[in-house]
Amino acid sequence: MATLGLIVGNRGFFPSELSEEGRKRVLKVLAELGIEAVCLTPEDTPYGTVETYEEAKKCAALFKKNAEKIDGILVTLPNFGDERGVADSIRLSGLKVPVLVHAFPDETTELSIVKRRDSFCGKMSTCNNLKQYNIPFSLTQLHTVAPETEGFKADLTKFVAICRVVKGLRKARFGQIGVRPVNFTTVRYSEKILEHNGIAVEPYDLAEILGQISRLQDDEPAVKTQVDAIKAYASTAGVSAEALTKMAKFAVVLDRLIEEHEWNGTAIQCWTALEEYFGVVPCTVMSMLSNRQNPSACEADITGLVGMYALTLASERPSALLDWNNNFGNDPDKCVLFHCSNLPQDLLGNQGAMDYQAIVAGTVGKENTYGTITGRIQQTKTTFCRVSTDDLSGQIRAYVGEGEITNETLDTFGGYGVMKVPQLQDLLHYICEHGFEHHVAISSGGVGEIINEAFTKYLNWQIYYHR
Repeated sequence: MATLGLIVGNRGFFPSELSEEGRKRVLKVLAELGIEAVCLTPEDTPYGTVETYEEAKKCAALFKKNAEKIDGILVTLPNFGDERGVADSIRLSGLKVPVLVHAFPDETTELSIVKRRDSFCGKMSTCNNLKQYNIPFSLTQLHTVAPETEGFKADLTKFVAICRVVKGLRKARFGQIGVRPVNFTTVRYSEKILEHNGIAVEPYDLAEILGQISRLQDDEPAVKTQVDAIKAYASTAGVSAEALTKMAKFAVVLDRLIEEHEWNGTAIQCWTALEEYFGVVPCTVMSMLSNRQNPSACEADITGLVGMYALTLASERPSALLDWNNNFGNDPDKCVLFHCSNLPQDLLGNQGAMDYQAIVAGTVGKENTYGTITGRIQQTKTTFCRVSTDDLSGQIRAYVGEGEITNETLDTFGGYGVMKVPQLQDLLHYICEHGFEHHVAISSGGVGEIINEAFTKYLNWQIYYHR
């Protein structure tokens, strides 16, 4: 699941036996959750804890040795702990990963000199020093909490998700297939600002992909395998074998590029060059990619893809990119999300069916637009997110929030869902006033807090958290 560096705090004025016992209890909970721990042992320091500067150096050296696999750091305080020992361990390790600070609770019947922890107070001192050292950190929901409780386990699960988002975005690699459609100036972005934040974008010419496709034979094993995969993925009734073979070839080439370039996601020039000169839409292939958590965004919207990838990392579920598209009657807190579409089957309850792209069919011919995945997003709690680059300030900005996809239906083509968001009109005003794009990424589940904390505390992005 994840690997955390564990710092067990200790302070000699307080019962050290509590640190010994606390270390064992925390390690047991981590193991139960499938979280690997990198931690000093009792052979390294007294009780495997950190108090002195020398012990902090030992902890830092251990973390440095395992730096490649440590996703975050858990600080636990079974007693008051030594705030400098904790802060020095992190500073000397050189790790720039999320940090969670945890403190054990006292029992009101055990406040004698041999039983009291004072972790309640010690946590404040540790956090104070982390602030002084300029080390960002996260907190448990309760100020003190026993490690065996469901509350602490939820804290750990949330923290691990924050670590995934931070680690994933700091080294993300995306492929931009083709140029953005000329009229979609709304999806302009700064490649340099993204690169400055660790996000690499590799443009890839659509002509090169079409050239590689032209060299594939219809009866090649890889192509036939993809045709079978497409047929298994969605109903293809009414779609010609020729169109399915074209989609399969596009998938073969794209899969090879993703593997070769280690792309974590793609943004594709989805219209209208592919329809006019290749004869299908790429939506099914993009849907399949997103469904396996390698998100694929429409209209070469790279920063929309960043939001998709962040949601996938946080929720470990497929994400999608849609338009904020329509009002829903006179309900001010509901709207219609829509796209042509390339929605993943996970969001459609595996009920999505293949169809044609009705919007451009009148321009390029219906026969050239097969390959969309259409249907209604199933009722679910959902998180929405939009990431954008601000060229004038040189920063990444974003918004995030949570809502609910309702079970209401519409008579429409494409892929859609009716979403309810508290105070939706305030959110829409914010989007318009700050010039955000018309696209928004969504995924199932409530991960707004995870995105907000990852973006603000650890990535230093400007974010509006709609609550």
